[in-house]
Amino acid sequence: MPEWTFRTPSVDEGPAVPGSRLMRFYKLARGITIFNRSGAYTAVRYPTEDEIAAATVAYIGGHEYVVDDATKAALIAGGVGVTESNFTAL
Repeated sequence: MPEWTFRTPSVDEGPAVPGSRLMRFYKLARGITIFNRSGAYTAVRYPTEDEIAAATVAYIGGHEYVVDDATKAALIAGGVGVTESNFTAL
């Protein structure tokens, strides 16, 4: 069974510095956490410890995970912004 490296989706965001023209060009990729709660997937920007503990599986934003074909298909079909581009074949 092929395995994949899964990297969670991310968004580019910058510092909230009012009036700073230079800082609006400064962006960092921030990972989005994906939770699996009994087969239903949800995406959370800033997860709490309670949300992580309540999840069946938690893919913490900004990290990489090894998943199988079935998990890959479920994540893509989960409707949380995961696409083929989030996966790399091992």
